[in-house]
Amino acid sequence: MTQNPPNLRPDLAPKAKLSEAPRDGQPTIGMVSLGCPKALVDSERILTRLRAEGYAISPDYQGAEAVIVNTCGFLDSAKAESLDAIGEALQENGRVIVTGCLGAEPEYIRAHHPQILAVTGPHQYEQVLDAVHDTVPPAPDPFIDLLPAQNVSLTPRHYSYLKISEGCNHKCKFCIIPDMRGRLASRPAHAVLREAEKLVDAGVKELLVISQDTSAYGLDRKYDVNPWKDGEVRSHITDLTRELGQLGAWVRLHYVYPYPHVRDLIPIMADPSNGVLPYLDIPFQHAHPDVLRRMARPAAAARTLDEIKAWRSECPEITLRSTFIVGYPGETEAEFQHLLDWLDEAQLDRVGCFQYENVAGARSNDLPDHVPDDVKQDRWDRFMAKSQAISEAKLAAKVGKVLEVIVDDIDEDGVATCRTWADAPEIDGNLFIDEGTDGLSVGDVIRVEVDEAGEYDLWGCVASRN
Repeated sequence: MTQNPPNLRPDLAPKAKLSEAPRDGQPTIGMVSLGCPKALVDSERILTRLRAEGYAISPDYQGAEAVIVNTCGFLDSAKAESLDAIGEALQENGRVIVTGCLGAEPEYIRAHHPQILAVTGPHQYEQVLDAVHDTVPPAPDPFIDLLPAQNVSLTPRHYSYLKISEGCNHKCKFCIIPDMRGRLASRPAHAVLREAEKLVDAGVKELLVISQDTSAYGLDRKYDVNPWKDGEVRSHITDLTRELGQLGAWVRLHYVYPYPHVRDLIPIMADPSNGVLPYLDIPFQHAHPDVLRRMARPAAAARTLDEIKAWRSECPEITLRSTFIVGYPGETEAEFQHLLDWLDEAQLDRVGCFQYENVAGARSNDLPDHVPDDVKQDRWDRFMAKSQAISEAKLAAKVGKVLEVIVDDIDEDGVATCRTWADAPEIDGNLFIDEGTDGLSVGDVIRVEVDEAGEYDLWGCVASRN
């Protein structure tokens, strides 16, 4: 694998217009970015800073004088992938700087790869830059470098992730994110809005709002008031969302915990004059109250069903996506069946599921009654079969409807890959247009009549173009 970023990673190289031919003597850096969209934003910030300092960004290992590997360390499987990526970069390039979540465990990394040049932890931008300076000294051209750089984007030009906070105040027993990334640290509302406005001005059509806990945004700032435009805005998720929806782009909310004030977001989503999509990504993780207590998460699944009904009553078109863990220590067959029954009632639109894994440092490792691997696999299979049937039925109900979609890609055969309001990039489904795509461009927002549905994807034809 020689492309950097490699295929099947969030920062897919063909989508990211990172590099131009470096001038003579210009220092060059490569980047491999692993993990979640929050880590992807960290990679973009690092590359933007390096660009502003006169570095060129290489799209392959051989063209780089050093490679930064931004790692993930949430699960043991993610740690293994990160170690493999570091090893590949060492083999292909030889000069490697490690950062990101796994960087919080430098001894662990050096035990496997002692030849790396430096290790820094998550969102330690200055330390990463220092390590780059030590390894590949900057050599700016005063006539063309050191100017304010346009942000480097590792996503296609028509959508961008917008990180509103770092860290998390929750103490879920299966998670070590607070240990790696610290407690909640929200950005001021006016800083988030200013970044979002610049992105939209640069052509971004969709803003994907991310954090560890989006609902908690501003809590650490005591919801302080910030100047914005001719008025003021609170650092609160409701106020921030309302303002983001006025910028002229789709706004999609991720990682929203079901706190009571989430219901205040629903009228904004139901208002067609607002760009906030009727879409909530809520990490429920489980439904049985005893499992939730063992996870150290709020055990309010019954009230959550009431909330879902209320959300749908006010905004019938709302799409709900979530993730779940099966095989958590102590999970009984009755508790798992309770989860399946809850899913039947909740009828979530988009669902992901993970089999529980021990994570070094997580408190759940010490819980009794760990579930055997074959039982976890069986429960995962049954859960996915249930969620797939729900998805298939919901998509079948869209046949014949006209939906607004955004064009993500058009291949050499003219087949357009699109997404509806109900689909986030990389994690949800797609809508495909097989013909009549002449004149379409990536990033266009168009109306499509759905004529076929599968288990997770739709097919349709162009109805009109915005």
